[in-house]
This record gives sequence, structure tokens and C-alpha cells, in this order.
Amino acid sequence: MTYNSKVLLIYTGGTIGMNRNPTTGALEPFDFEHLLHNVPELKQFDVSIDTYQFQPPIDSSDMTPERWTELAHVVADNYDSFDGFVILHGTDTMAYTASALSYMLENLTKPVIFTGSQLPIGMLRTDGKENLITSIEIAAAKDDDGHAQVPEVGIYFNGRLLRGNRTTKQSADEFNAFESFNYPHLADAGVEILYHPERMLKPQWEKSMKPHFRLDNNVIIFSLFPGIREDLVRHIIATPNLRSIVMRTFGSGNAPQRPWVMHALKEATLHGKVIINISQCMQGKVQMGRYDTGYQLQEAGVISGYDGTVESAVTKLMFLQSQYNDPEQVRHFMTQPIRGEITV
Repeated sequence: MTYNSKVLLIYTGGTIGMNRNPTTGALEPFDFEHLLHNVPELKQFDVSIDTYQFQPPIDSSDMTPERWTELAHVVADNYDSFDGFVILHGTDTMAYTASALSYMLENLTKPVIFTGSQLPIGMLRTDGKENLITSIEIAAAKDDDGHAQVPEVGIYFNGRLLRGNRTTKQSADEFNAFESFNYPHLADAGVEILYHPERMLKPQWEKSMKPHFRLDNNVIIFSLFPGIREDLVRHIIATPNLRSIVMRTFGSGNAPQRPWVMHALKEATLHGKVIINISQCMQGKVQMGRYDTGYQLQEAGVISGYDGTVESAVTKLMFLQSQYNDPEQVRHFMTQPIRGEITV
């Protein structure tokens, strides 16, 4: 049989491929054949589907930069043999992994679609079947010029295709587990899949995809809150080898006006640490000139994260720190959209 497209289905683990232990009642990773057995519809596709499985499958809570590197290698090693890639992944850290892969796969000209489920594939009410089937259809889709319909890293869940590095998990219980609050959907799946090409990244089709396999995870995330203690903040800032901080601030990028806060942050930036200001709000953007508190952060050398997500900021820092030793270069690229991750 001749197929129109070839898709590589990569199973890392997660709820979609789990089974319930009859003794403990807990969900445990199962093998890939179990997953395929429960979705016989895959055989009806005019798509050739090959598979790759992490051994053993992992809970997404155990995801690491080393695993991201493994995923980047799997995509890069198979890039010329397939038209698209679907990565089955646990929901808890999916937005981190999708963000990391978006930076590690430069000039991506083929779809890399993450999906999973809130209920295991073998359960009667599972959301896994639709998520998997539609993700494969998206990964195989081409436009009238024969180019990939979605030449970027996306997350498909519950009828929505979202840009991977714009996405956050919004619910632990509902089927619409993900949303990209500050960027519109790349596609909406109803009776038909409605693509929005004007929202897609535009790669250089004539050039090759350039993979990157190094990450530097000397970065930390911390949230401001009323009553935050000076000694603890200074302790974090003084952490050996720490190169950057994702600081989750209030509202449009505000922080307490207490003098020690600004002194500590200014001291950190003067010592070469990169501090990115990301709002604790899920929607909206950091506007550091809007209030005096945000302006003072700017004066202390803190950089705006604009409308980016925490997941995107931390993985972008890991990527940039692996590329550049100079903190000024890291700061520069953190304020530029390199994979459509922020709106400046």
C-alpha cells in the first residue's frame, strides 16, 4: 500500500498509555502495544505510522533536560524519513517539554505535535482517542504547495492546536487541560480541522532544520508574595552557578517597593545574573513602565518577559545559556521572539 504521509509516533509515557493496577488501583505505565490495541482506528489512516518508545515509559513529573535532548535526537535522527511527529507525553510537564523542543529545533519545517489525555486510552470515556487521532492527522497535513500545514511545535488537546511555547496547563480535571492565553489557536478541530496559517511560524523552507542538543539548567523560578523575606531572596540570588532567574511578579510586572528588594535585584544583575519578569497572571503581559514599581525593576536591570509563559521563559533561558556565555547576549535574545514565544 502506498501512503500519502509518514508520521513517527513517539511515546514518552503519561496517562494516555497507562493502565490501572488491579491490586492498588493506581495508574501505571503500560507498553505501546496496549495503546495501539485500543485505537484500531489508526489502521484506517492513509498515513504510515511508525513508533518509538521511551524505555521504560516515564511519568511526566520525572521529565528532565536530558530527556528533552533525547527527544530532540529522535526527531533529528528521523527528520528526513517522516513528514511529521506526534509525541505522547504526560500533561503535567507537557508545556515545558513543548517549549524546550521549540528552541532546540531551529527552522522547523515539519509538525512536532504533543498530545496526551486526562483519562487512560483504555477507559470508556477517554479523551485520548480523539487527541491521538487528530494529532496524527495534523502531523500528516500539507498545504497546496506540499509544505507542512503546521511547521512548528504544537500542543493538541480537546479540539485546539496551540503553539507549544505559548501554552500552559490550566486544569487538572477538565478535558480542556491546556490554553495559550496570550496567543490565538493555530487550528480548531470540529467537524473539519480549521487551520489558521496567518498565525503559524514561517520557516525558511529551502534551508534545513538545525537541531540543538545542549541545555544549561542553571536557572530558577521564584514567585513574589506579600511578606517575602529578604534573607531567603538573597540566599537564592547567591546560589553558586546560578545564571538566571524567572521572577513571577504581580499584575503587569510589579514588585514590593521595599528598598532591599531593588538592592538585591540590582546586585544580582550587576554580577551577571539575568532576571526575567513574568506575571503571575495567566493572561496579559508585563508592562514595566506602567507603574512605578515596575519602573524600579527596570532600573534594577530586570528584563521584561512581555506576554510569555513561565514554561517558555525557563526553557528559553536554558537554551540561550547553552549558546552564549555572555549574559548581555542572553538578555538581548530574551527580549526578542526567536520562536514566536513572545509579542514585543
